[in-house]
Amino acid sequence: MRRLGSVQHKVPCIFTTEVWEEPSRKRDCQPYQVVATETLNPVAIDADVESAIATEKVDGTCCYVSMFRGEPYLWARLDRKPNKQAEKRFKRHLHLHRTGKGFLWNVEEDFKSVPEAWIPAHGVKHVNDQPVPDENGHIPGWVPVDRDSKQYCWHSSVVDYELGAALRGALEITVVPLNELMEQTLELIGTNVNGNPYGLGCKKRPVHCLVSHGSLPLANPPPLDFNKLRSWFQRPEGRVEGIVWHCSNGTLLKLHRHHVGLPWPDGDTLLSSRSMVVHVNAAVNKYNDFKDLFSSFSKLNGHKFDRLQDLVFES
Repeated sequence: MRRLGSVQHKVPCIFTTEVWEEPSRKRDCQPYQVVATETLNPVAIDADVESAIATEKVDGTCCYVSMFRGEPYLWARLDRKPNKQAEKRFKRHLHLHRTGKGFLWNVEEDFKSVPEAWIPAHGVKHVNDQPVPDENGHIPGWVPVDRDSKQYCWHSSVVDYELGAALRGALEITVVPLNELMEQTLELIGTNVNGNPYGLGCKKRPVHCLVSHGSLPLANPPPLDFNKLRSWFQRPEGRVEGIVWHCSNGTLLKLHRHHVGLPWPDGDTLLSSRSMVVHVNAAVNKYNDFKDLFSSFSKLNGHKFDRLQDLVFES
């Protein structure tokens, strides 16, 4: 699997889409739904999607590894969002036009402030050196995760800047040097992320890890046909949030269950039922602190679990 670079913040659907006048099932406060049609997106055809690698779309929160303060750092996704007055104007526009296109923003006045270190995501358009909001009225971006961050405590639990390393993997948990993840995007999953669809850990002993985008290829991906894809999502092997196709020219395309009118999660997920192994060397156990994820995983070094959701730490 090739390494992915900076996040393509707006991944198009593999099919063309329509906007329905119903509240979104995926995004709170979005008064419309984006639904897939049965027509393959021309972008997909141009990218030769038939020969693309199909991978599982993982349900977590997006992260990014890049330099900060002279060292590799984990960055959390933070979209710059409109203030209340601008949001009301934008919602009125959506109600009339069903799309955010054509709405006029004043970035300096319409948006909430963000931390000084915030940066816009790669691919965000700029006009007069100002980032342009997407069709949802957001400016995708990143903020560095500090060691003792309270707001991003679950992010900081999977990195150790003294070691210069991160906890990565879903089917194999390992410690990976941050400099090997430079300019890559990953998904943070676990107990306190998005309702924990994979059943990792518990409130008393939360478990989190990073999953590299594109690292879970589908063994037998379904044909690129709307009805066959929708049917596949309803079978045991299709219990995933969605599919992301990685094309040879670098184009990414996706299909979410919500695009085809199916709920998520819907019972046990495919990932939570797959076996996993821990390979975290005891050398990283510097703290002997049960609250530290690196220490906890090091005590399970070599352990294999029949299902990801069976992963438990010793008391």
